[in-house]
Amino acid sequence: MIIKILMLVVFFAIMIGVGIYSRKQATDVNGFVLGGRSVGPWLTAFAYGTSYFSAVVFIGYAGQFGWKYGISSTWVGLGNAFLGSLLAWVVMGRRTRVMTHYLDAKTMPDFFGKRFESKSLRIAAAAIAFIFLIPYTASLYKGLSTLFGLAFDIPYTTCVIAMALLTAVYVILGGYMATAINDFIQGIIMLVGIVAVIGAVLNGQGGFLSAINKLSEVPADPTVAVEPLKNMNGMFASFFGPDPLNLLGVIILTSLGTWGLPQMVGKFYSIKSEKSVKTGTVVSTVFAVIIAGGCYFLGGFGRLFDNPAIHAANGSIIYDSIVPQMLATLPDVLIGVVVVLVLSASMSTLSSLVLTSSSTLTLDMLKLTCMKKSSEKKTLFVMRVLIVFFIVISVVIALNPPTFIAQLMGYSWGALAGSFLAPFLYGLFSKKVTKASVWVNFVWGVGLTVVNMFMHFIKSPINCGAVAMVGGLIIVPLVSLITPKLKKENVDKMFACYGEKVTVTKDMVLVEDENE
Repeated sequence: MIIKILMLVVFFAIMIGVGIYSRKQATDVNGFVLGGRSVGPWLTAFAYGTSYFSAVVFIGYAGQFGWKYGISSTWVGLGNAFLGSLLAWVVMGRRTRVMTHYLDAKTMPDFFGKRFESKSLRIAAAAIAFIFLIPYTASLYKGLSTLFGLAFDIPYTTCVIAMALLTAVYVILGGYMATAINDFIQGIIMLVGIVAVIGAVLNGQGGFLSAINKLSEVPADPTVAVEPLKNMNGMFASFFGPDPLNLLGVIILTSLGTWGLPQMVGKFYSIKSEKSVKTGTVVSTVFAVIIAGGCYFLGGFGRLFDNPAIHAANGSIIYDSIVPQMLATLPDVLIGVVVVLVLSASMSTLSSLVLTSSSTLTLDMLKLTCMKKSSEKKTLFVMRVLIVFFIVISVVIALNPPTFIAQLMGYSWGALAGSFLAPFLYGLFSKKVTKASVWVNFVWGVGLTVVNMFMHFIKSPINCGAVAMVGGLIIVPLVSLITPKLKKENVDKMFACYGEKVTVTKDMVLVEDENE
């Protein structure tokens, strides 16, 4: 216990120390929100990866999907790495940096407002982002607190409040730069921790081959398999598992979803140079392979740890308890490592969420309505106050969580990515996207998610989110065909930023000195 407590004390001290160190970078809005658009390649890559993966993945998703799909859940991690990281950087990284720099857009709603020349669109996007980032945040607390209860026997409420306070301190002090530096430190901890934990868990089962053999002997579970596979032997040790179609839905939501999440896309706004794009692409992909692939791979062995603790009174599975039960047999020192690992993953994501929410609400809603003439100093103050406000709301929800972690996150990602992914992506590449198509897609993404929360016509909120995203990619171009276009000269002027000559066009290379 002393070792575990010491590890936490050192961890907390480093986080707060980074916040204090980063204060000099957070003296204006641009520095507080974007780190002055001068964040290096490694910090940007780690900020992207650590914002992507949290306790939601390690505890919630790995437990639930590992139980349902067995070892084939590793495909989700690989999808996250190659679709959610590699392809996102290749397709969106450079282009997002060039366009948002030209428009002077600091947030995703700011991009929508300036790209499509609509203040009301910007305000609506800000409201959607603020509302639906809250359940995502609540899911982080829930996952982390489950693990803290295992390691320290600390009450759930105490865990939630302590995590919220620590995050608030270093984000309020140092803004984006503090989160980026802490993300790098937390990312290193995550990489070391996940390798150690996988090795220890498999060693407890007699090694990798022995664990695979035991998994292949687990009886078929007709409640999770599709009709042709209900009686398949060894389904949990198979290549595609017992339900390949639903597995695909999970891959789509958790991989393509990042393309439309404000806290993820915002990392591209702060890219410093062409080197940052190239290095960031490689580093974030490798990071995702190890972290996401490792988490889902570990979760795939969940059925080997079946015991009464993961079964509710009505016979249902408590998915959020599966991974903690897998870890319960580890030595105390390794449990301490796991706690710091998941704490690192969760706090990096939480800091990104609260910074995104407060900046979005301040810059994209209040500054356009009741704070039009506010000074830079007052804007920063309001932003910091809203960080506290957002954290308080998410804590209240976390203390009374409505559902499993995976479902909670599914509603959030479904609404956000369903609303934002298509218009943002098309808005970067096509001059033909109309303001009306963006409005229709906002209604589609939010409407489908909210209606499904009550009607449940799509059984899984994960699959609902996947439908919302894919549907948006169809809706935006179709509606754009039949609705009024933006003024051609204005759009041409925006897109001219990609053709501005440096050594080559900006859609191919970013230059080091463009801000000098």
